[in-house]
Amino acid sequence: MRHCLNLIIEAHMFRRQTQAFGAIALILFVIGCATVLFTGRKQLSLLPASQVTELSSSGYQQILKESELSQDQNQIALVRRVGQRIAAASDQFLRENHMEADLKYYNWEFNVIEEDSTVNAFCMPGGKVAVYTGILPVTKTETGLAVVIGHEVAHALANHGNERLSQGLMQQLGGVALDVALANKPEQTRTLAMMAYGVGSTVGVMLPYSRTHESEADHIGLILMARAGYDPREAIPFWNRMNQVGGGRPPEFLSTHPAPERRIADIQKELPEALKYYKP
Repeated sequence: MRHCLNLIIEAHMFRRQTQAFGAIALILFVIGCATVLFTGRKQLSLLPASQVTELSSSGYQQILKESELSQDQNQIALVRRVGQRIAAASDQFLRENHMEADLKYYNWEFNVIEEDSTVNAFCMPGGKVAVYTGILPVTKTETGLAVVIGHEVAHALANHGNERLSQGLMQQLGGVALDVALANKPEQTRTLAMMAYGVGSTVGVMLPYSRTHESEADHIGLILMARAGYDPREAIPFWNRMNQVGGGRPPEFLSTHPAPERRIADIQKELPEALKYYKP
């Protein structure tokens, strides 16, 4: 009888603790709710844009300091030409939608990192872009490069960096709630429960959001490159080439990127919208 009573009391305390943390999470979500440009998706954005931009700028300069920058003037000119056209299209979109106040958070910078083994590029919040030389043979043309830079700039325009940081904060909050609820349990039970939470929240929440961000960046990137005067239809042959050099991949549910077949199919569906903006 006493054991049953203890279970009832523990269940009641657990419910109150989780309700309290749930209320905090709900308040944070409502306060930090924002809308992604172009797609209209609701996203979590808890951190001030100025703080995210400052952190990104510092991180970007550190990466450049630790990397070997390309000295090939043709590569540099190509990346900066494409980048500036994509950035101009991004800035123009903000002006057209009466979001001029957000322009102060974007200080566009484009650099080329000499690393032929890295088939990649990135754009940090605030518009700090780097293209690795390893991806240039895959882009092949200026338009192919526009696919890459459009995709990366889309991450910044869609505020994905802030969202990922905010999701991390919420994940930590959930972990704290679980740890408090299990405070009186044996150490082994707590350890197993926290491990299960970590795997569950990563596979169930963080990775799907990563795939959402990638798909969203594909969508927005098509529109940005089209508005910059690049043919968005070139995205399909580019991603086909990327798939050929991608090597082995984990199952989609354990990957931060959509499966190649799904990515191509989604891009094909989104091309008609992007082509509305395309003026050669």
